[in-house]
Parts: sequence; structure tokens; C-alpha cells
Amino acid sequence: MDVHDTAAADAPRRARGRPRKPPEARDEGNRRRELVRSAARLFRSRGFAAVSTRDIAAAAGMRSGSPFYHFESKSALLHAVVHEGLEQAVRSQDALLQALPADAPAHARLAALVRHHMQVLFGPEGDFIPVMLYEWRALSPAQRSAIARLKTAYEAPWMPVLQALHAAGLLRAEPRLARLFILGALNWTVQWYRPEGPLPPDALAEQALALFLGPPPPVFMETA
Repeated sequence: MDVHDTAAADAPRRARGRPRKPPEARDEGNRRRELVRSAARLFRSRGFAAVSTRDIAAAAGMRSGSPFYHFESKSALLHAVVHEGLEQAVRSQDALLQALPADAPAHARLAALVRHHMQVLFGPEGDFIPVMLYEWRALSPAQRSAIARLKTAYEAPWMPVLQALHAAGLLRAEPRLARLFILGALNWTVQWYRPEGPLPPDALAEQALALFLGPPPPVFMETA
């Protein structure tokens, strides 16, 4: 064995596969999510214009320059808040509808959609909807287009339900206008409703359904 063989034998073996990421890199996804959550809370409570990236970093427990490692600007953070919130809402709504029985009546489907929307509004990740409603103009045209596509994907499943209710005589308003009225009324609850009050979100959803449609239609059982 020559000197080169000895050196090769003494060298530490490298693990196969991808090199391990340092702890700060492994935590990158969590840090990004915390930035988005902190930005959403601050944008909702104080408004986009009044919040700085330094404020967001402080709320997330990071250094003042940390947001720029993940986002190129405050506007990019705003877009992430709304876009990622809507993406999650679309996924959870799709899962909800797929879990319903295939023969679920339209009234039950609308009830499920309304309850889900209330959960989105007042759930732990619900800050994005007020931010979207009140900070829409702060988004760039390209960002608005991306958000609009997701918004269409979220609202589209409501139309067949409302059309079925209209055809059955349970909804008197034109379905497209009904969708605007219903979602507008639900979204406005973020201004006045307090989930910690005596009425839980599910009960508020039932009140909304009673306003939109009245009581559910009776179910007649066949007799032998």
C-alpha cells in the first residue's frame, strides 16, 4: 500500500445520497409559514400600508432582514398570504364535497358549503379573507389575476347547488346573484362577529341558512 492508499483509507467516508441540510435550512419551510401567518395577522389588524417588513419579522421572532430571504418584497408577502390561504380553502372545500354522499340533496350541500366557509373565515388560518377583501388594490395586476383564478375555483362548486335549489323552487333569487349575496353576507361577518361570544360559528351558519333558504324541506318516509 503506497502513501496514496493510506491517505484514502484514513479519510472519513461520506454518506451517500444528498448532503444533510444545516438546521437553519431544514427549518426553512416552518420559518416561511410563520412569516406568512404573522404577515396575515398584521395586515388584517393594522392594514398593509401601516405594516413594515421589520414588523413582520419581529412578530415572527426573526431578524429584520429575514423576510427578504423568502420574499422579494412586502407585496410578495401579501400575495402569498392571500394565494396560499385561498389554495388551502379550495382544497378543504373539495375534500368536503367529495365526502358528501352522491345523492345528498342541494339543501344539504349548501349547508355544508356555508358551514365550511364559516370555518375558513374564523379558523386559525382565516386572516387571509379580510386581507383579500380590504387590501385587494395593493396587489399587482398579475397577482390579482392569479388570485382571481383561485377565487373562481373556490366559488364554482356553489353554482350547481344554487341552480338546483332555484330549479326546485327553494331559492327565488337568480343563482349567480344569490352566490354574490350569500358570499358577500358571509364575508362581512368578519366585521362584527366574535367567535368567543355565545354563538359558535356553526350556529351562526345555521342562522345564515335560515335567512337564505328558510327551514330545510321535510323528508317523507315511505310506509310499508
